[in-house]
Amino acid sequence: MSASEGPQGPGRPSRTAAVIPAAGRGVRLGPGAPKALRTLRGIPMLVHAVRAMAGSRAVSLVVVVAPPDGAAEVRHLLDEYPLPRDTEVLVVPGGGTRQESVRLGLAALPDDVTTVLVHDAARPLVPVDTVDAVVAAVRDGAPAVVPALPLADTVKQVEPRTGERAGEPEPVVATPERALLRAVQTPQGFDRATLAEAHAKVAVAGEGATDDAGMVERLGVEVVVVPGHEEAFKVTRPLDLVLAEAVLARRRVTDGFA
Repeated sequence: MSASEGPQGPGRPSRTAAVIPAAGRGVRLGPGAPKALRTLRGIPMLVHAVRAMAGSRAVSLVVVVAPPDGAAEVRHLLDEYPLPRDTEVLVVPGGGTRQESVRLGLAALPDDVTTVLVHDAARPLVPVDTVDAVVAAVRDGAPAVVPALPLADTVKQVEPRTGERAGEPEPVVATPERALLRAVQTPQGFDRATLAEAHAKVAVAGEGATDDAGMVERLGVEVVVVPGHEEAFKVTRPLDLVLAEAVLARRRVTDGFA
């Protein structure tokens, strides 16, 4: 299937856009700037994430969903760091939850976008080969695609302690078979109509959905997995910042990455 031919049929352009929700503060990294604006080698993580999406020749548009009152600030920030190639970047204000921010990002897409990637700003180092693999799987007909890795650790299902018993030892209720489990990463890729339907029909209480593929699953639509990459990890804790800096230092030495 050619780049100009999507699952909707021959002859119809298949333009791909990436939506990056970046309206959260990232409290697990501690007080200070929002997580997406923390720097790696002097460059904000959000800029690294945008560059990761723009590095794919399949992606012609990146929509950054900024804090509701911070769109102008984010636009100014991105203008300070040129992209490696000519990719359009649009900044729109987000909502109170990640789910609402993704929905607002989708609403900002031009009509000719048929394939949508949703990428975490906190995964700034995803390699372009992973991005390309996700796009290719969607263009080959999969309505929803996630990159993922096998688990290295054994996983236990527990009964959480809440209320007055919070903090007490938690009893194990099951040990899932590790070979059947995968650790999911981003970018997650979707046929645009499928993702739009999920956001229109699936209501998630509380803080909303943190996994767009999970919303698509609730529609009864199949989600498929392609191989992820160890460098597409999520920067959530201070130790992750150290690891990310090490990855960038290695890339600069081996690949000439700045």
